[in-house]
Amino acid sequence: MRDLSIVLPIYNEAENIPHLYTELVPILEATGSSFEIIAVDDGSSDASFQKLKELSARDGRLRAVRFRRNFGQTAAFAAGFDRAGGDVVITMDADLQNDPADIPMLLAKMDEGYDVVSGWRQERWKEGWLAFFTRRIPSATANWLISRVTGVFLHDYGCALKAYRRDVIQEVRLYGDLHRFIPAIASYYGVRIAEVPVNYRPRRFGQSKYGIKRTVRVLLDLLTVRFLLSYSTRPIHIFGLLGLLSVLLGMGIGVYLTVIKFLYGAALAERPLLLFAILLVMVGVQLVTMGLLGEMVVRTYYESQNKPIYAVREESGDDGDVSPAKGAS
Repeated sequence: MRDLSIVLPIYNEAENIPHLYTELVPILEATGSSFEIIAVDDGSSDASFQKLKELSARDGRLRAVRFRRNFGQTAAFAAGFDRAGGDVVITMDADLQNDPADIPMLLAKMDEGYDVVSGWRQERWKEGWLAFFTRRIPSATANWLISRVTGVFLHDYGCALKAYRRDVIQEVRLYGDLHRFIPAIASYYGVRIAEVPVNYRPRRFGQSKYGIKRTVRVLLDLLTVRFLLSYSTRPIHIFGLLGLLSVLLGMGIGVYLTVIKFLYGAALAERPLLLFAILLVMVGVQLVTMGLLGEMVVRTYYESQNKPIYAVREESGDDGDVSPAKGAS
């Protein structure tokens, strides 16, 4: 098994690929670890895959994977993770903004006993006053919100330069645009997470793939992550609670309307409040039912997959030896 696996999601980075390879390989060789580079071309429309094929033909440590179309960065990470064989999996962007020279620092931090080490681009905001308003404020707000909602406090969720232990990343299932939340999702299994300052370099070639429109997607994905972390194994706790509150509010309004009907003779036929009370009760019943159905689905999933609802870090056998866990089993 290789020691390191480097996962590179790539989309239209033909100009950057040769420069990245030239920088990355000497750094990895200097670590003294065996390694593999898994470059996933996410349906590029330029010569990115051709560049990767040329490098792969020269260096068997580089493996190039090409998607049939653009599936997104999360899918590229997932494909890389599925093929990674190293004890440590390192992710980074291919646009040269992440500095390969920071990789030994991530590995050194991981040697202190951490399962996930995330990069923190402290120098990112020294690009002028415009970047302060267009990038720093939105990014700082998003990182603060994500940290509060998930309970995993990181300064820079958007930094792609991260290191993961393989047994941790094997338990993470990605879909949608959840790649930026991998540390938070991994926290479900009780991992140790650290953050280290890394270099940030402005883009030299090509165009940025990020825009303001991703903000909405981040917020929606954040709701998904929050649900996965808190209620994925007990959906009745959230749907049932909302349902009970809705039913109680509807019944409370119904009692109020009944009182004013019999004590004051108020007409209820044309009162919108009556319809609102009925609607609240119906919605509440549906939410409780949804929670019960969710419980059945969750139990069917875990039992059919023989998937445990816990994660073991290490285990001591009868002979007294202690060995690290191989995931959530």
